[in-house]
Amino acid sequence: MNLRSHSSRAFSLVEVLAAVGIIGIIAFLAIPNIVAIKQDSERNLAISRAEAVNMAIVSYIQSNGKDNVASSWSSKNNQARYAVLIPYLSFAPGTVTEFSPAGYTITLPANLNALTKSVLTDTSTSSAVSY
Repeated sequence: MNLRSHSSRAFSLVEVLAAVGIIGIIAFLAIPNIVAIKQDSERNLAISRAEAVNMAIVSYIQSNGKDNVASSWSSKNNQARYAVLIPYLSFAPGTVTEFSPAGYTITLPANLNALTKSVLTDTSTSSAVSY
């Protein structure tokens, strides 16, 4: 009986443990990068949505006239302003909270006469994000 040729086809315990250890080290090094990529993508999505809101404001003004919309705009709260902009946003949900990505808040400008951009706030640090 030739037992040596039969046993050489299998991996030894040391080889399996070494392979598992190498995979563990690679995973340990990769996880922080994956988390950073996810955070960057959330930030980019938030900036993109804030820019979409800004473009919707401009479209709203162009469609209805600045004098017509400026007076009623300042009397509305953030959600009511967003509700007016929904027809100018592609595939927009019903509330500004649903439209804002997780961890970010979009605040629409209070006055259209100055034509300022909406404010994007990172809720984890409570700081404004420049875009």
